[in-house]
Formats: sequence, C-alpha cells, structure tokens
Amino acid sequence: MLASIQKVEDHYFARFERQLQHSVEEVWAMLTDNEKLSKWFSELRVKDLRKGGIILFDMQDGTFEEMEITELEMYSVLEFTWAEDKVRFELYKENDGCLLILNETINKMTNHTPKDLAGWHVCLDVIHALLDGRTIESRKEEWEKWYEKYIQLTERYM
Repeated sequence: MLASIQKVEDHYFARFERQLQHSVEEVWAMLTDNEKLSKWFSELRVKDLRKGGIILFDMQDGTFEEMEITELEMYSVLEFTWAEDKVRFELYKENDGCLLILNETINKMTNHTPKDLAGWHVCLDVIHALLDGRTIESRKEEWEKWYEKYIQLTERYM
C-alpha cells in the first residue's frame, strides 16, 4: 500500500502502514537488533538504543552519519533524525499480530523525496517478507516500480 502524504504547516508527513502477523517483540527486533536490521537495511546500525542514543548510517565511503534517537519507548516507538527530517516507527499490538506504522516528517519536498519514500516502502515490504520467511527476489526492481508511483504522489507537493 502506498504511503499517504499530508502537508502540515511548513512540512509534510508521509505515513506507511503494515499489518503484520507477527508479535510486537518480533517486529521490534527487526528494527533494533543489528543482526536483523542488517537484513533489511544494511547501512543502518544501532549504536546506543536509548533516547539520546545513536543510530549509525554507513555512507559506504568509510564514514558514518550519526542519527540521534529522539524518542524511544521499548516495543512501541523508535524515532530518530534523518538528515533534516525525522523517521518514526510505531508498533501497536493487535489480536493477530501488530500494526507497524512508519511516519517520516519531511521538512522540504525535493527531487530526492520520492527515492526515499520508495526506499522506505521496499524496506517495509522486506521486513514483512523476512518475518514471513519469504524473499523478495529483486529489491531493485521493487524499488523502481514504487519509485515511479512516489514520483506521481509527490509531484503535487513540489
């Protein structure tokens, strides 16, 4: 399902939702356990899991960008900086698993925004597949498919 985008005052919110047939604990581990995290976003690594802690982004050139954890509620909320934006994961327990919500606060829409949104979309699909014991054959092909849709979605905000 495509993310929804809202303009609020001088910024935007992109919201992704995924219904997962897995426990909050299993999904939380995908977000915070570095071994599991590396399977769906190999550039990210949790350095210090606490409010004020750090998530590292490997720039693939020998350097790392530090992203601050701005909010943390164990098994419920993980929010961190993403350059000038913020990324927030929320988990809600449900009878048959959990609801995973990813909100990205976007300060300025740019030509790069659809790339990030397509990336998050595919990341969430990969998390879902991994938890289900499935494999997404070509993440690149999936990304290309969703990138076109996110270009169309964001063009009205640029």
